[in-house]
Amino acid sequence: MEYILSVATVAGINIIMALSFYAPFMTGQVSLAQAGFAAIGAYSAAVCTVKFGIPYIPAVIIGGVVAGVVGFILGIPALRIKGIYLLLLTLGFGEIVRVIFINIEYVGGAAGFPGIPYQENTFFYAYGLVLILIVCFERLRNSRMGRAMRAVGDDETAAEINGINITAVKLKAFAAGAFIAGMGGGILAHFQEFIEPLMFGVMHSVEYIVFAIFGGVQVFWGPIFGAIVLSFVPEFFRFVQAWRHEIYGALLIVMMIIKPEGVITNDSVRFIKKIFRGS
Repeated sequence: MEYILSVATVAGINIIMALSFYAPFMTGQVSLAQAGFAAIGAYSAAVCTVKFGIPYIPAVIIGGVVAGVVGFILGIPALRIKGIYLLLLTLGFGEIVRVIFINIEYVGGAAGFPGIPYQENTFFYAYGLVLILIVCFERLRNSRMGRAMRAVGDDETAAEINGINITAVKLKAFAAGAFIAGMGGGILAHFQEFIEPLMFGVMHSVEYIVFAIFGGVQVFWGPIFGAIVLSFVPEFFRFVQAWRHEIYGALLIVMMIIKPEGVITNDSVRFIKKIFRGS
């Protein structure tokens, strides 16, 4: 039971990280910096609790704020470019963050940051944050800001013609994604009790993108579904320990061939809502 709870907790953190990617993606920005923002949030929250004795919840929020501020600053030059060049910029940022933490002895350097207080209620805090994010994204979906974000993501030129401040919208989305990732990192730090720079490499950012793409990026329920399924699938194949990651990869390939738009789409969400309304 403890093992299942542990995997479910990790799945909750993965949902947070997948949604952190989805926020800027709504405006057409594909970011490989989410692991870097998670590292900033994790180390900031850990410093708050270990070095200054700040309680868990404020520490996690501070971690998110620090990551959000860094994301806002990074977003200013990032908005000038798009496509593959934005990917390269955010990839470089993630690696820079990792190398910086390797060289900061105050937080353990390459040896890692031990002694982080364990939060035994991480499961409830992780899914509590997921619930808050669901409410926020649902309200954002039909709000003026949400429509502006989707318009920018669909066609920047058309959005600008219609009077949308593209720079402001993209900057807010990028900073929001960094803030969410920072809180996810803070929660992770107090669940693992130990963090090191290698935990926040660029491949982790790729993993968060896979969660979102697998579930579908037309609606925020997609990244949530993708994170849950892909967090549990490797555990289902643990009985074939030597091949479980290969099976995981094969499932991803098959899924992308059969349903490249992802599992959860706008049509599927409307269909589910129609069923519930009908009942």
